[in-house]
Amino acid sequence: MVQVKICGLTNKEAIETAVEAGADFIGFVFARSKRQLTIKAASELADSVPSHVKKVGVFVNESLKTIQEISDKVGLDYVQLHGDESPAFCREIEMPVIKAFQVTSRADLEQIVLYDCAYYLLDSPAGKYRGGNGETFDWAMTKDHDFLDKKIILAGGLHSDNIAEAIKEVSPIGVDVSSGVETEGKKDVNKIKTFIQAAKKGDENGNL
Repeated sequence: MVQVKICGLTNKEAIETAVEAGADFIGFVFARSKRQLTIKAASELADSVPSHVKKVGVFVNESLKTIQEISDKVGLDYVQLHGDESPAFCREIEMPVIKAFQVTSRADLEQIVLYDCAYYLLDSPAGKYRGGNGETFDWAMTKDHDFLDKKIILAGGLHSDNIAEAIKEVSPIGVDVSSGVETEGKKDVNKIKTFIQAAKKGDENGNL
């Protein structure tokens, strides 16, 4: 079944809702964003996440030292890199890496083969911040690429109304949502529950 990551969580209620609804990953943003957390806040929130749900820290062009320090203090399970990090930089990180790629053309997808990571996140082009912009990219671009040996997470503009189609088109191992479960810029517990249910159901429908 498709795995679901709810990203940009900033309060305990939203985390507990996501966990109870069946989220597989919880994302904490440490890069510049309206959802950015301090180490202290993230550490406190991390205590609300049970061990079977994996904690992901999102970074953009951050130093290796800072990534490691935050990972240790917060107790992250994965590091998600949303910047211009090189394959060599990813290899230096001592924990599993989710590398994000902003997909504007097929050439962006061709970069994936250069990386050796736990997951590869396909996202829409950047807006003011890297990720969380609520825009989709052309999913049809993935059709010409053989991702069978890669663990692909689909992101960018996903919400409960298009997630089934997205899963059918791309066949990702996981999906990632942030703005798609918000109302007026804040996480909406009802949208979180609805999205997770729709993603899990959409995966079942897509694989019948």
